[in-house]
Amino acid sequence: MKKSVVFGALTVAGLAAGAAAAGTLDDVKARGKLNCGVTTGLVGFAAPDANGEWMGFDVGVCRAVAAAVLGDPKAVEFVPTTGKTRFTALASGEIDMLARNTTWTFSRDVDLKFTFVGVNYYDGQGFMVPKELGVSSAKELDGATVCIQTGTTTELNLADFFRSNNISYEPVPIETNAEAQQQYLAGACDVYTTDASGLAATRATFEDPSAHVLLPEIISKEPLGPLVRHGDDNWGDVVRWSLNALITAEELGVTSANIGEMAAGTNNPEVNRLLGTEGNLGEMLGLSADWGKNAIMAGGNYGELFEGNIGESTPIGLARGLNAQWTDGGLIYSPPFR
Repeated sequence: MKKSVVFGALTVAGLAAGAAAAGTLDDVKARGKLNCGVTTGLVGFAAPDANGEWMGFDVGVCRAVAAAVLGDPKAVEFVPTTGKTRFTALASGEIDMLARNTTWTFSRDVDLKFTFVGVNYYDGQGFMVPKELGVSSAKELDGATVCIQTGTTTELNLADFFRSNNISYEPVPIETNAEAQQQYLAGACDVYTTDASGLAATRATFEDPSAHVLLPEIISKEPLGPLVRHGDDNWGDVVRWSLNALITAEELGVTSANIGEMAAGTNNPEVNRLLGTEGNLGEMLGLSADWGKNAIMAGGNYGELFEGNIGESTPIGLARGLNAQWTDGGLIYSPPFR
């Protein structure tokens, strides 16, 4: 068993090294389209609407990168991936980047040879149960059946939590969030566990969300963010700074409503560098001078993306919490544009 795991990791790493060597930025420009890996469907983060158009918080990151590189936020091919298929899709070059509720961990960074370019959502693993179960704490789940997505950190965290609390559970393996929702509502499992944001997004789609409870325990750290392959630092910089452009825009007060006016020039040198009216940051990345402006215009700044897709005014109803700007006591923070 140990040999097969090592072989699998080395295979993914080998694929990653080979695919990255081609120069992803040049490939995307030549193709005229960004291939972006997303989840198979999680409302608020990445899911097709009634017209088949992909929408969501993670989708917004993909569109920002496409706009930065190609000047067109719609020049994206969205590739649905599961917990099991996402890393192979990235390593093989099937996708150029992965923007799919994926946790930054040591082994994924070092062993699987991926580069996480930042965090766009600070999360933690939680539990959802039917209210009628009468459970108020995850520590009361001894003997419960638990729906769990395979190939995820969630699977490992679950085992650790039950073991450390000396309680037992019966796993019900599932591949996708849609399958988990179906199994959970059908009563095939007592509990669904995944990132707390995913639970909130899933519950929002239920006919009666109030009949389901998110338990208070958060049992892990789950820093979620986009990732690329090792070995292509230029492309990593492009994706990293596209995300940072959205974060910095919110901090500096650049919005989809005022960006046209601010792009004409301001008294703030960092705003000017961000929007390309001063300095040569775009040239350093191999992009046009207005790459940052294009990224922000794709769907708004970080705060606009958050509030419009998963914020408190949406059915998902997530508060900013740890995902507030650092100036508001949160963890969202970008290095300077200079």
